[in-house]
Amino acid sequence: MRRLTPYALALLALIALPFLVRGGASHRAAVESGPEVIVITPSTEQIRDELGEAFALWHERRFGTRARVIWSAPGGAVEIRRLLTSAWEARLRQGLPVGGDADVLLGGGSYEFETLKRPVEVRVGGQTRTASVLEPVVLPADVLAACYPQPDLAGQRLYDADGWWYGVALSTFGIVWNAPVLDRLGVPPPTRWADVSDARLLGWFTMVDLSQSGSVLAAFDNIVQRVGWRRGIAILRRAAANARTFAPSGTRGPLDVASGDAAMAVAIDFYARVEAQVVAAAGHGDRVRFTVPANESAMDPDPVAMLRNPPHPEMARRFITFCLTPDAQRLWQFAVGSVGGPRWWALHRMPIMRALYEQEADRFVDPVNPFRDASAPSHRAAGSRAVLLALFGAMAMESQEALRAAWRVIVSHPAYPRERGGLVMAADVQDAALQAMLERFDALPMVPSPQGTLNVGDPASLESIERGWIRGGWSGEALWNPQDRPAEALRALWLPFFEDNYDAIVNRSTPHP
Repeated sequence: MRRLTPYALALLALIALPFLVRGGASHRAAVESGPEVIVITPSTEQIRDELGEAFALWHERRFGTRARVIWSAPGGAVEIRRLLTSAWEARLRQGLPVGGDADVLLGGGSYEFETLKRPVEVRVGGQTRTASVLEPVVLPADVLAACYPQPDLAGQRLYDADGWWYGVALSTFGIVWNAPVLDRLGVPPPTRWADVSDARLLGWFTMVDLSQSGSVLAAFDNIVQRVGWRRGIAILRRAAANARTFAPSGTRGPLDVASGDAAMAVAIDFYARVEAQVVAAAGHGDRVRFTVPANESAMDPDPVAMLRNPPHPEMARRFITFCLTPDAQRLWQFAVGSVGGPRWWALHRMPIMRALYEQEADRFVDPVNPFRDASAPSHRAAGSRAVLLALFGAMAMESQEALRAAWRVIVSHPAYPRERGGLVMAADVQDAALQAMLERFDALPMVPSPQGTLNVGDPASLESIERGWIRGGWSGEALWNPQDRPAEALRALWLPFFEDNYDAIVNRSTPHP
């Protein structure tokens, strides 16, 4: 093992300690000796158990020795990205080599990996130092051809053409719901994203902190790209106003729904399906159900990639290659204990290998086929995800009490059509006072730019806002304090706008915004 400087050792300890304490190494996958690969992941313990054991056996068959996977699981994908980026920035400032502590990053959605392949930049003494978190890997053509006979699905890339990342599974998003609770509330089963706006769900919805969950951020971005930017923001704002709590993880929603603490939540498919299986196995039937809104949900690859300067580069390549083999792909959908299936856990994930759907779908535990069901977004807007994260922070996360108070005033108005359900906006009501409140509730702020103000409500402005503010492209234009991170400065700029509007509704001062 290479020798590290004292600073590098201290930084390694700082990074590794929360990984190992909070995530832990998978007890099932560990073996006493053999080559090892260090994998950072937001994936569940069940996924770590199954992939770790399967890789050890695959490696033994292929190379003669069992391999050990050392798992590091610090939290959600967004948190992992921030940890890695911060570590890279610290080392660049000190003039130290980046990376060297882990080999592979697994899971978190394509957006996180696209972000991490861009160089991290720091300014030191008038010089710019850069390094990407990821390192491209070129895999054999036959491996790619077997796993990806087509490079994309409904306009979504399944792997990076230059080898920065490779999709290993597909995810979609939908609504997980508790049938008996919805019956008690008089709310019909959800069929579309607008159903999370139902005022009868007030206090019965579990929302997730987007700054902590890459999967739910991807789900929310999917909503705005499917139903339109302004309509999507209106849906998400009402879902946040209905929230009983803001959970730190995408796994929380299905748990709350299963326990009956929430009636509904937005969830990634396999979280919801696993929880429904657990509830059914406990003798509670199909109390927990999962709906993917027809023509309103996208497919996103869950990638694997090599980290820059890995300590075990050859093992990293082997692990990435393994993830694209039938041995790994069958784990996602085959039944526990079946030939080629997982040993302990049904994972309820969608393989990315198309051949399995064509040749072995009769062995799947879920009736899924993304290659049949996927459709391209009709409202794609560059920059939407990054702007959504900042916007949601100010609009909902940092103004929760004011948001809920304003929503209660609106839905308690005598003219509000509570029994109608779904999304109700100003144009849908006749009462002038209620119209004014809804207009103020749905108002979106302006953003200063070097060329004048930009309208956040205009999807054509999102890419400029992302590049200029969130990525810091306008850092020399005196739009924010240079000591602040631009995305945080943007949220701080927006927060008074939202709080003032919500307070005005509560105080019944409702002129047109």
